[in-house]
Amino acid sequence: MKTYEELITELKGIVARIEEGEISLDESIALYEQGMIIIKQCEQLLNEAEVKITTLTRN
Repeated sequence: MKTYEELITELKGIVARIEEGEISLDESIALYEQGMIIIKQCEQLLNEAEVKITTLTRN
């Protein structure tokens, strides 16, 4: 799995391509879907980090 930082970089690239407005609607939709998958992966990584931090601070 990619790191959080790698995912954020990839997401920024997707946003930039969509904002350029020089791609087809179909490609925009595909990129949007890909971006949503990346966001879910980021959320999962952040949740895992939160659990680790909570565990460490309890010990």
